[in-house]
Amino acid sequence: MMEGERRVLTFYQADVFTTLPFGGNPVAVIPDAQDLTDQELQQIAREMNLSETVFVFPPTEKAAAAKIRIFTPTQEIPFAGHPVIGAFYILGALKRFTLHEPVTRLLHECNIGLFPVELHVRKGEIHRVVMSQPHPEFIGTIDAIEDLYEIAKALGLSKSFITGARFPIQVVSTGLPVIIVPVRSLTAVKSIVPDTIVIKDLCERHGANGIMVFTTITVEELSTVHTRMFASPIGVIEDPATGSASGALGAYLVHHGVVEVRPITEIIAEQGYEMDRPSRIHIEVESDDDAIQNVKVGGQVVMIIEGRLTF
Repeated sequence: MMEGERRVLTFYQADVFTTLPFGGNPVAVIPDAQDLTDQELQQIAREMNLSETVFVFPPTEKAAAAKIRIFTPTQEIPFAGHPVIGAFYILGALKRFTLHEPVTRLLHECNIGLFPVELHVRKGEIHRVVMSQPHPEFIGTIDAIEDLYEIAKALGLSKSFITGARFPIQVVSTGLPVIIVPVRSLTAVKSIVPDTIVIKDLCERHGANGIMVFTTITVEELSTVHTRMFASPIGVIEDPATGSASGALGAYLVHHGVVEVRPITEIIAEQGYEMDRPSRIHIEVESDDDAIQNVKVGGQVVMIIEGRLTF
C-alpha cells in the first residue's frame, strides 16, 4: 500500500440471542482480517465500542472452517460466546462455507483450541447457531464473610438477598471464568447498581472476568433463569447477553441441582431486560452418572448493519 493510501474493510454487525433488531447483544464481525496488525485489531474494536468485535482469519488448523480472534474495547480475550455465534451466522449468510440441512457442523479455531459449531438450517436460511464450550471447571466457592459483604457492595444489594438464595457463590468456567452469584428475587436483580471498581477488585482476587447474577424468578414464563452480567475487568460494564458465562451458569445449575437434571438438561436464560435489549439464550448441559459431559449454548441472530471501515 502506497503512503497516504487509505484502506477499506467491509464489516457486519449482528444482534445475537434475539429474533428482533435492537435486541440481544450486538457484535461486529470483520470477515477478512488477515492483513491487520494487532494494534489495528484493538483500534478497530475500540472504534466499534461494542462488548466484542470478532476478526476472522484463515485457519491454521486444517479441520477448522475459520480462525477467530475476539477483542473488547480494551483487550483481546481468548474465548466468548455471542461473538462466535454471531460470526458464524454472518459467515454462513455470506456463503463462506456450504450450508447443509438440517444441521451444518463445523469447527472453529480460537486462542484456546478447536470447538464445534452447529448451524441449524431451514430452507437455506440459518435458524439458530449453537456452540460447544470447554468442559466446565468449578474453581472454588466464595463464602468468607468479608467476601460476601464485598459482593453485596459490588452489586449495591443487602447481603441477605445473596445469602437467602440458598445456593453457593462460585467461580465457574467454560472457557472464561466468572463469579456466579445467586440472588433471592427478581426485584433485587433488577435493582442492582454495579460498582465497577469493587467488581474489578473482586474478580482480580478470584481469577474471574466478571460477575454473573441469576435468579430463578423470571420475566417470561418459559424462561428458567433471569440473569445480569457485569464484566468491568474486560471493559464491559454490563453485557446484554453473554454466551460464555451462560454456559458456566448452565453447568452451575446442573451441578448444584438448581434445575431438574436430565441426561440433557435444557435451560433458557433471559438477559438484557434492564438494558432494553431482551435476550434469549438456550443452554444444553449433557450429563451422565452425575458428571457433566458437554455444555452447549445457542440462539438466534439478526444481521443489522453492513458497512465499510476506511482508515
